[in-house]
Amino acid sequence: MSKHVAVLMGGWSSEREVSLNTGAQCAEALAACGYKVTCVDVQRDIALKLEALKPDVAFLALHGAPGEDGTIQGLLEMMGIPYTHSGVLASALAMDKQMAKIILEKAGVPVAEGRIVSTAEAAKKHAMQPPYVLKPNLGGSSVGVFIVTEDMSHPPQELTREDWEHGDQLLVEKFIPGLELTCAVMGQTPLGVIEIVQNARFYDYESKYAPGGSKHILPAQIKPNIYQEIQQLALMAHQALGCRGVTRSDFRFDGTHDSNGQVVCLEVNTQPGMTRTSLVPELAAHAGHSFQDLVRWILEDASCNR
Repeated sequence: MSKHVAVLMGGWSSEREVSLNTGAQCAEALAACGYKVTCVDVQRDIALKLEALKPDVAFLALHGAPGEDGTIQGLLEMMGIPYTHSGVLASALAMDKQMAKIILEKAGVPVAEGRIVSTAEAAKKHAMQPPYVLKPNLGGSSVGVFIVTEDMSHPPQELTREDWEHGDQLLVEKFIPGLELTCAVMGQTPLGVIEIVQNARFYDYESKYAPGGSKHILPAQIKPNIYQEIQQLALMAHQALGCRGVTRSDFRFDGTHDSNGQVVCLEVNTQPGMTRTSLVPELAAHAGHSFQDLVRWILEDASCNR
């Protein structure tokens, strides 16, 4: 008898639409693999839905809170339902960018200089000498992110809008110029490295998810030692946070002043996107894993006590 898989998707974060897309494509692949699949749009009655469904396993296709921050993971632990991707602590740590940076730096993974500021403080005056980046401390998909350049006399005034919905804690970081690179880890194995050439100023929401929003170069055209360094750092980051399953770590590489350059880790994604324009399926395919194989592997890796 095939496993009954509940694909948890949607939710109420700013990344809801991406999550629905990820969930639909993963559900289709799981059904093609022979699993019994039920798609569940996560709302605040999710515990009642899961109690009624009684799935054998939960496939997490959620992005942002509450699906990627340890909250759903804790519920699934309490209900005894095995689930995919990282556990409670690793998920919570990776979602909190500042906490993740502290741990990564202690583990020897280079991170950008930065600190936490309130939204009000960030809107009032420059939080550091431009150029710098402002991003919600809790969030993903580059939603609510601003690059503040030297020619900007004041911070982004969008921060003062009444409909600002990305929290009152922002991470301000020194802007690192150079290449945008990403590397996935599958189990304990780093995959390839992609260079992302975006049409926008940075790899924003549209660049990530709109067709033609960015170009992916795989393998990245960088020196072999830098390529291997990024793979090693992605694995170190994965392990330092205690991640499981598949993760994706994002980096900047600045080679303008030194031939070896500077590699900086921006963040670790514990539930990376799995849409048709997503990076992890592309990296897996480069390593010889079809989309179905990747989704099946993620599912079979599921457990409690992660």
